[in-house]
Amino acid sequence: MREKVIVSTDFVLKHLRDSNVRVVEVSEDVLLYHDWHVPGAVQVVWERDAQRQDVRDVVDRRGFERLMSRLGISNDTTVVLYGDKANWWACYFFWLMKYYGHRDVRIMDGGRKRWEMEGKPKSKEVPTYPPTRYVASPPDEDVRAYAQDILQRLLLGEDFALVDVRSPDEYSGRLLHMPDYPQEGAQRGGHIPGAINVPWSLNVNEDWTFKGEEELRKLYEGRGITPDREIITYCRIGERSALTWFVLKYLLGYPEVRNYDGSWTEWGNMVRVPIRRGEEP
Repeated sequence: MREKVIVSTDFVLKHLRDSNVRVVEVSEDVLLYHDWHVPGAVQVVWERDAQRQDVRDVVDRRGFERLMSRLGISNDTTVVLYGDKANWWACYFFWLMKYYGHRDVRIMDGGRKRWEMEGKPKSKEVPTYPPTRYVASPPDEDVRAYAQDILQRLLLGEDFALVDVRSPDEYSGRLLHMPDYPQEGAQRGGHIPGAINVPWSLNVNEDWTFKGEEELRKLYEGRGITPDREIITYCRIGERSALTWFVLKYLLGYPEVRNYDGSWTEWGNMVRVPIRRGEEP
């Protein structure tokens, strides 16, 4: 399955002029695109294009269709995503595209970092493509988790695995945000009771490429996160957990994995929901 969802920088370079392939940058720092980007790549601004600001939610189905059409993406287009920060937001947008049923979407292994390390060509030109008539599928709720899903499972004592992908200090409650970021976004620090801490960074190498299947399988199965269980990933706002969701579902082939995109900024602010600080017993 790995070869179907991850492509190399060489693959992207080879297909820069392929009309059936659309390269899309989705970076946390949206200004990076204007500094340089992969030639021919279009940009998705995650906060504006992938999310609704009038309600806290992902872009709705019609909004997603308009976005795909504007980017010149058809239902049968091969979409290759990349970005900064080891492809956090690229993986988030991969998750969103699967939520709306896009068939062929892939991640460029290593993202911006790998492309630059290899000295591949860069561009500042913003391309335009003819608009399409994109038709999204109804949302696939099998890839998305909500707070009520987790609360119900906790109350009923169901067997499922919660994977908290944040840093150990966020997980323990010492920080409300990632190190070196403003400490804001939640009233309480800690983690969801029973969550297993597997920081997202353990999935990737120093050059931001994903680790091999054997190493990743050992990482998760050694912590009791096995393919026979239902898995829910979360972080602070859903992008780091989307990377772990991608690893578990597409690189390791786990059948039941969902991303809780409300994550800690929702859970840590809700009234009358349990949290735990420190380490799990």
